[in-house]
Amino acid sequence: MKIRKAAEEDFNRIMEIYAFARDFMAKTGNPNQWGPTNWPPEALIHDDIREGSSYVCINDDGKVTGVFYFTQGKDIEPTYREITDGDWFGDSTYGVVHRIASDGSEKGIGRFCISWAFEQCGHLRMDTHTDNVIMQNLLTKLGFVRCGIIYVVEDNYPRYAYEKV
Repeated sequence: MKIRKAAEEDFNRIMEIYAFARDFMAKTGNPNQWGPTNWPPEALIHDDIREGSSYVCINDDGKVTGVFYFTQGKDIEPTYREITDGDWFGDSTYGVVHRIASDGSEKGIGRFCISWAFEQCGHLRMDTHTDNVIMQNLLTKLGFVRCGIIYVVEDNYPRYAYEKV
């Protein structure tokens, strides 16, 4: 597998992967994270691609099998400024992964994408819906620590905040 920046030519495939992920989450006990709002919206994905923060995972056959948003910098995620029931490790520069999804065609896509992002910066923060037990387990296996709870502007559901340094 390899990672590359997404291009506009990947857009339809990316949206197929997000549709698969919404269905998968609903079937595995997490119907509220992306389902009710049909998240993520097309305009946001176009913006992610345009700004160079959308990445795709390519399998050994050259097929796009995963997608995620990645960026890094100092205090770059506004929703991470306020955390309850805990605290972040520090305030140094960090990377963020959002909107990670795979097409379910092979195991290890999420692990590969998150590990790649961590290798880029050495300090990564992520969050996931409290019902997304699959992502919580993956983050724990990858050495992330749950630091507290954050909220996003898209809905009122709490998100578990994770960090790895």
